[in-house]
Formats: sequence, C-alpha cells, structure tokens
Amino acid sequence: MSTPLPIHDEQPSARLRAWFDQPLGRSLQAVEANRLRALWPQLYATVAMQLGDVGRRDLMDTCIAPKRYVVDLPPFEAPSLATPVYAAVDALPFDTRSVDLALLPHTLEFSTDPHQVLREVQRVLTPQGYVVLFGFNPVSLWGLWRMALKRRGRMPWCGHFIQLLRVKDWLKLLGFELVHGKMLYYRPPLGNEAFMDRLYFLDKIGDRWWPMAGAVYFVVAQKRVAAMTPLRPAWRARPLVGQPLVQPAGRVAHFSTTETSDRGQR
Repeated sequence: MSTPLPIHDEQPSARLRAWFDQPLGRSLQAVEANRLRALWPQLYATVAMQLGDVGRRDLMDTCIAPKRYVVDLPPFEAPSLATPVYAAVDALPFDTRSVDLALLPHTLEFSTDPHQVLREVQRVLTPQGYVVLFGFNPVSLWGLWRMALKRRGRMPWCGHFIQLLRVKDWLKLLGFELVHGKMLYYRPPLGNEAFMDRLYFLDKIGDRWWPMAGAVYFVVAQKRVAAMTPLRPAWRARPLVGQPLVQPAGRVAHFSTTETSDRGQR
C-alpha cells in the first residue's frame, strides 16, 4: 500500500514525483523507462518536450532530439540534458508546429482538463509529429485498488484514470493516427520493491492471457497531414516502423532555443 502523501501543501505533480520515489512507483517507472529507451532511437526529432516532471529518472535519456524541454509548474528540476519550462501543461508557451515529439507520462490523469492538454499538444506538434503517452488503466487490478483508495487523497489513486477508448477517441478527433500501443505492468500494486521484482513473470503471463488488463497503457500516435496515407493502428506489441518527421520549425516562444545548455536551469 502506498504511503499517504500531503494533499493540500503541494501541487499534484509534486505529489506524483514523490510517489515515483516510493518502491511501487520506482518499479513501474523502470518498466516505462525501458519501453521508452527502445522507442526513442526510432523517432527522429529536433525538438522534444515532456509534459509533467515525474521524478529523478530521465525519461528522454536516449531521445536523439538535441533540444529537450520539461514543462511543469514550479518548483521542479529538469534532467541535466533538458531545459525546464515553468508553465501549465494546458497552455504551452511554444509556437504552433514547433515541436516534433511530445511525451505525456501520466499527464492526463492529473490535469483538470485533459482534452485541452491534448489540443495544445496537437497545436504545437509539427506535421507527422508524435505524441507518446502513458496512462493508468481503470480496467485493471490497479483500477479496482483505486476504487477503494481514491477518496483518501493518496497518489496515484486520487487521479482520474481515463479509459483507453476515450483517449483513443480524443486523439482521433484531433487528427492523430495510432501507430503503436501496448499494455504494461500486470503486477499488483504492492509496496515491497523486491517482492514486486519477483513477480515480473506476471507481466509475461498477462500479455498472453489478459492483454487489456495491464496497469498502464502505452500509446504512440502521429499527427496526420493532408494527403498522407494513414498508418494502421497496432494495439498488439510490435516494433514501431520509423517514419521520419518533416523538418521542424525549431523555435519556441518566450525563450530562446538557439543554445542548448549542458545542464538544466534550476
């Protein structure tokens, strides 16, 4: 069981960061980070942004984009190779069509207007740009656990777990094509990290026997452009066929992108 976290003195993102520093959060984030490490080399990008800071782990560590930004409300510290951008995730200070790649690590569940977040992502992405997101699956063992704990103010159970079908509908309405999808993490939400590691075999069993009941869904979608042949959605696990992005605009409003700092500002 997760340790109770303060619910009045901190932003939701700060509380989520604290949860990802706990054993259960670390275990889950390790799985998500491994999935991203395999994905990033397949996606060309010059400008990449992450919406929401979710802890010490650099989720874009193998992303090839030379310009990386982490967007969240202060205070937070971005990874050393990324630049922090202090802003709300539903009002992005980026120019239209200026970003090639957007990562949303459980961003929608803790936003007051998740659809607006996706609208902003659609606005700032270049044609054929990618959005990559993780979301907690309400139709899972974790979803049942949340039903018992959501009113106690604990992370992540107090978040709004959004059904995958709804997220897919939102993306489709905004002109995105699903190009890859996978359920992750079939282990129960227990707090003993060593014990959770021993339950790794459940992930393999879950993929085969209850493939839609993973704790987290992982979605990759591409922004459509006119006269582009739609890619077939592939909800089953498979390698993502890399599609090179168009040349990005490469400019971000309100701060310079002409220099890339070796270390994120504090």
